[in-house]
Amino acid sequence: MPARLRRAAVESVSGLPRQFWWLWTSTLINRLGAFVATFLALYLTVERGYSASYAGLVGALYGLGGVLSSVGAGVLTDRLGRRPTMLIAQLSTAASVALLGFMTDPVAIAAVACVVGMASNASRPAVQAMMADIVAPEDRVRAFSLNYWAINLGFAVSSTAAGLIAQHGYLALFLGEATLVLACALVVFRKLPETRPGHGQDAAGAPGGPAPAAVSLRTVLRDGRFMTVVGLNLLLALLFQQAYVSMPVSMGQDGFSSADFGMVIAVNGILIVLLQIPVTRFIEHRSPAMLLVGSALLAGYGFGLTALAGSVAMYAVAVAVWTLGEIINSPTQMGLVVRLSPVHGRGRYQGIYALSWSIASLTAPLLGGTVIDHYGADALWAGCAAVGTAAAAGYGLLLRRLPGQEPHTARRVGAPPEIPSNPAPAADTLPACPPGKRPSSACPAEPRTSSPTPSPAPVPTNDAARAVRSR
Repeated sequence: MPARLRRAAVESVSGLPRQFWWLWTSTLINRLGAFVATFLALYLTVERGYSASYAGLVGALYGLGGVLSSVGAGVLTDRLGRRPTMLIAQLSTAASVALLGFMTDPVAIAAVACVVGMASNASRPAVQAMMADIVAPEDRVRAFSLNYWAINLGFAVSSTAAGLIAQHGYLALFLGEATLVLACALVVFRKLPETRPGHGQDAAGAPGGPAPAAVSLRTVLRDGRFMTVVGLNLLLALLFQQAYVSMPVSMGQDGFSSADFGMVIAVNGILIVLLQIPVTRFIEHRSPAMLLVGSALLAGYGFGLTALAGSVAMYAVAVAVWTLGEIINSPTQMGLVVRLSPVHGRGRYQGIYALSWSIASLTAPLLGGTVIDHYGADALWAGCAAVGTAAAAGYGLLLRRLPGQEPHTARRVGAPPEIPSNPAPAADTLPACPPGKRPSSACPAEPRTSSPTPSPAPVPTNDAARAVRSR
């Protein structure tokens, strides 16, 4: 059994390019320093003596900053490149977080908190686009899962460390986060090259024919299938945000303490750290439609179970159910977003996708609080079950005609070209379908030859070629 577990662990992390692991390391360092967002409300009310209403306003402005930066950062990712966008965002985050620690005027605190929200969220589209650039399509679900695991591992450590550091003064939290974000920027600067494909190149940097059609924000917004995925993700993001804004309120109304909530929410982090990698091994080659439908149901009914919770143990069971949905949903959803995004428009597509999470973080507290105040917590949890069911139905209808195989237009940076399984001799080619038109025999999904000349002698298949490269 130990040998099998060791082999499974090796297989889970093997085969990914070195650039991915440096990007993974930068993510982990960044999340290890995520002190301020977690303890900002406590800092404002306990250390500075402001009211809970003011703390809520500052939190909303922080979220608004993320909403504003998501789209702009996506455009910069495509225009300037992944690496410059990440460096600008990280340096801006370090400077604004350090500055926030020295602010005493309430207006200045609110303004700088909004800037921190903008800067800290701006690197997300660039990170996801770079990951899609450097990881082969068949490995992306595993790569996104490992990155999500790093985010949660870093968050678990930083939450614990922040409580200890705050005992020596909250300023140390702000300066500590700024230092770790600078360390993250140093890793990006020293170890990560630019991966944005140039005009006439594919994602691997190889010649790819004529320059692709320009991708604008209008192009993204008019992509009906992708925008539907963004809308469905917004529904699920609203559910997951309730764990941090409505569940503690509900537990408080039931007579539970903040320590009880801490124990319950810890189940989420523990399960992600323990199960994210093994669950990914089970799901990485399965149908995205089936996984997204299942994860939406687990999320919806997991939060719905909260209405039946009368003990800490039952709250923990509910958390375990929706956490499993989160574990399945995150890498699958990210893989689908990349799959639906054109190579030269990944930044904009990732920016709009990140916007759904920013909107959820801004609106979930308002929605959750309003429903609890007017209709009670049980109505909120029943509504969560209904939202999860609606999202599952949406995924099922949207993805039932999802193509089974993604074209290999994006390969690992620096990898040799794929060897086609059945190559045809050079001849006149039929143009590929324009965007928005369904493939047919007269309009293939990929350019193909029109010559009926028989194929030459067999050559190694893609699988064989990949096996040779892996040695």
